[in-house]
Amino acid sequence: MAHITHESAPRRNVLADMFNGMMEGLARIAESSHRMKELERLQAMSDEQLAKRGLKREDIARHVFRDVMYV
Repeated sequence: MAHITHESAPRRNVLADMFNGMMEGLARIAESSHRMKELERLQAMSDEQLAKRGLKREDIARHVFRDVMYV
């Protein structure tokens, strides 16, 4: 009696790979944008420094994106 074994390469989901690639690209764009750098800069400040600028920590994103989204 003969035994045949067939190993196939794992199937790749082309659509999932394409989607993941697009999401990674968008994430890179977002991380390098001026707004994200400003957001990170403000988040790194102390509460006292933010208060001097008239900001609260929970309002940072609203402040940075105030001209492109209504929150």
